[in-house]
Amino acid sequence: MRVSVVINPRAGAGSAARQLPALRKGLNELGIEHEILETQRPGHATSLAIGAIERGCTQLAVVGGDGTLNEVSQAYIAADGTPRPGPPLALLPCGTGGDFPRSCEFRQGGIAGGLARLAAGRQRPLDLGVITLHDINARVIHRAFLNVASVGISGEVDERVERGPKWLGGKAAFLLGTVSAALVYQNVPVAIEIDGNPWHEGPMLITAIANGRFLGGGMHIAPEASFSDGLLDVVCVGDLSRAKFLSLFPRVYKGAHLELNVVRALRGRTVSVRPLRGDKPILVDVDGETPGYLPLSARIFPGALQLSSD
Repeated sequence: MRVSVVINPRAGAGSAARQLPALRKGLNELGIEHEILETQRPGHATSLAIGAIERGCTQLAVVGGDGTLNEVSQAYIAADGTPRPGPPLALLPCGTGGDFPRSCEFRQGGIAGGLARLAAGRQRPLDLGVITLHDINARVIHRAFLNVASVGISGEVDERVERGPKWLGGKAAFLLGTVSAALVYQNVPVAIEIDGNPWHEGPMLITAIANGRFLGGGMHIAPEASFSDGLLDVVCVGDLSRAKFLSLFPRVYKGAHLELNVVRALRGRTVSVRPLRGDKPILVDVDGETPGYLPLSARIFPGALQLSSD
């Protein structure tokens, strides 16, 4: 086994950097041949992962949060947005939101859990989502996602969490970001199609295109989503007022929001979302990152990756 470890030392408010000695010690004790690659800037994890794959690593490990994992996942798609082969992926969670590992339901978390999964050598198939959208210069771009892509208030929340204090921890940081975003956010009108069929047209608060079950530091947005069913779970929260949203959004942490009349959910293999108003760009969230704007199209590639498992 030749493991390339991509680590974001700033993840988890710097906790990843503090755990680096324990990581080195653990890998050495397990007798795993490895290299450790530290990110230096946003987007660096992608180029590090591509380089590691080209050098022939047999396992690609990620130490960081959902954002670092998303950057690494870009190494598994080609320029046209189709999957390309790569080594199995391993996650040693250490980040702010932690929504992807929460969806995975790992028996043991953190660096120790990730090392245990590396040593066990067990893999499970992981569906790969690919979203096509537009960057700030209106150029078409393709982005891989492993957990959840969303549009609506989530983009505003992401920007506030990024600017806010990370020491609060994931749930508190996203809770604060969500409440502050709700005070200024205005619902946007969009048209959504699933598998080519019209599904929603009108204002909405948030629409999640989910491979995993959680977003926003523990919000149970898509309770029935699965990483291995070959489908995307689409959850749309419609034209909810600010006051009503603030009173009801705690239900999302329990997955109880699907009972509300204003919420719709459906599964599909392809999803498209386009704006019905062109006066303001609508930001898209992809695994906690904000790479671009509507319109978007998304599709799922069943079992395109392998993930280290318990």
